[in-house]
Amino acid sequence: MTIERLLNNLDQIPSATMWLLSDISEYRGMQKMFTRQIPQKLKSLKEFAIIESVVSSNRMEGLIIDHKRIKPVILGESALKDRDEEEIRGYRKALSWIHKDSENLSVSEGTLKDFHKTCRGEIWDSGKYKERDGDIIETYPDGKSRVRFITASAAKTPELMSNLITAWDLLKTDRNIHPLIGISLFNLDFLCIHPFRDGNGRVSRLFLLLQAYHFGYEVGRYISLERVIEENKERYYETLELSSIGWHEGTNNPWPFINYMLFIIKSAYKEFENRASHMGPERGEKTKIIKDTIEKFYGNFTVNEIRINCPGVSIDLIRKVLKDMSKDRIITSTGRGRGASWRKV
Repeated sequence: MTIERLLNNLDQIPSATMWLLSDISEYRGMQKMFTRQIPQKLKSLKEFAIIESVVSSNRMEGLIIDHKRIKPVILGESALKDRDEEEIRGYRKALSWIHKDSENLSVSEGTLKDFHKTCRGEIWDSGKYKERDGDIIETYPDGKSRVRFITASAAKTPELMSNLITAWDLLKTDRNIHPLIGISLFNLDFLCIHPFRDGNGRVSRLFLLLQAYHFGYEVGRYISLERVIEENKERYYETLELSSIGWHEGTNNPWPFINYMLFIIKSAYKEFENRASHMGPERGEKTKIIKDTIEKFYGNFTVNEIRINCPGVSIDLIRKVLKDMSKDRIITSTGRGRGASWRKV
């Protein structure tokens, strides 16, 4: 599998991948600031993200729900009308499970099967690996179809899934592989094995969320990763196909799919920053945030360092606070111009 291969021999990471990881790291820092500054205001983003995640992830699998039924099915306890609604509510339950108890959910075959059973409901093979071989078929609008990928055989699936979990356990402690690259590799191998008869896509997206939470990448609480994937689903299928070519022989190139997954996470973080910025603290609260940030600095600091630590706060307000604090002899400037630095008196 791809994880095992890269664990033993990780080639040089492409520059595009490094840039994506760098951008995500910066956005992640800003998210932490926002969650400390305006936790109450972010509740509405959480509620909206849950609805979008459930609808988008199931819609990608062909499960459509009437607009009027979304809230009763996802957020309420109304009677279910059909199997589609049962599976949609099941995804909601699995999602809530991750949001509320991610720390106690292990990356294991048991958790994978539990997620599948929750998503698939009372169908006969829910929570069970496939019993027959099944390829991934792509059907075109004109009715023609083609085999997009030959998945792992049913006979080999239990062994491959056991190996995948073992490889993940090794990868978690390998400092040479970035966690987000590891998560992407796990997702790729899981989709290539295709362990269940149906519902693999939904389980893969749930595990993407769980594994990201385990490493502190929690943007999925506020922005639906499933919705961002659905909005870019053509690229999703394209990169998955590119990175699965030669998978059985161990010669596949995982970087197209890895970069796609990083693009999804970066896009979610960027959207979170944009939304949170518009619902940030009031002016008086922002002034306090700036002063508290300055108080934490040791030695010299710059306007840009304050800006990075105060997302959602305008540069003009930062400069005004610096000017006022300078007048009050709390801080002093050590230079002039854009490169000037400041220090506490």
